[in-house]
Amino acid sequence: MTTTFHVERESPLSPAEAWRRVTDWERHAAHVPLTTVVRDGDTGFTARTGIGPLSFADPMEIVRWEPPDAGGGPGRCRLEKRGAVVLGWAEIEVWPSDPGPGSRIVWREDLRVRGLPKAFGRPTAWAGRRVFGRALDALLAGEPR
Repeated sequence: MTTTFHVERESPLSPAEAWRRVTDWERHAAHVPLTTVVRDGDTGFTARTGIGPLSFADPMEIVRWEPPDAGGGPGRCRLEKRGAVVLGWAEIEVWPSDPGPGSRIVWREDLRVRGLPKAFGRPTAWAGRRVFGRALDALLAGEPR
């Protein structure tokens, strides 16, 4: 099964602060149910979701890392999912708001889940928008773990 989805948010935070919050990988786990995150060096991390034997690893590699620049350029990050169960990519962009202060955050994801029938594509996209939308809201609000 393959599906794509995207989530957009506006924030009063500066692009630099929004970027810092949405790329704090360990904090994502606090806002994605049944998930823990462990860093794998400088360019990767693994999210583990589930309980006991009903869990799976979602290893990701950071293949693009361009923080927002002071001149108003957007920040861009791309993650490649390289797991046995979950494959695909996620892209995060943080743009300066136009007009005025603040930022616009865009999360795009292409998600492939091995063994899941194609019929689950639409419900998975809906769940992805909901889960990652709530996570973005919490991360941008600075909610504690």
